[in-house]
Amino acid sequence: MKAGLAKALIPDAIGSALMAFVLIHAVHYAGAQNWVQGAAVGFFNRLGFVAVATLGSVTFEKRSLQLYLINNAYLLLALLLMGAVLAVRP
Repeated sequence: MKAGLAKALIPDAIGSALMAFVLIHAVHYAGAQNWVQGAAVGFFNRLGFVAVATLGSVTFEKRSLQLYLINNAYLLLALLLMGAVLAVRP
């Protein structure tokens, strides 16, 4: 498992950077001025895009709802923090 860790982390890091790049534009377009507004932008982007896009894992792939909720909780936390940080950047 340790041998494949770098192969798993590299695409994840690239994906997170891409997500932050897109989110900074959403925060800018929304006019978020503080961390609460930035977190709200992150929340609604997760709700409208991530939650909907990953719902297919439950409906079509027959994966458990609990796994869906765990994965989406991680992504929710990531987007809330990203949105909050990006909104208060100089």
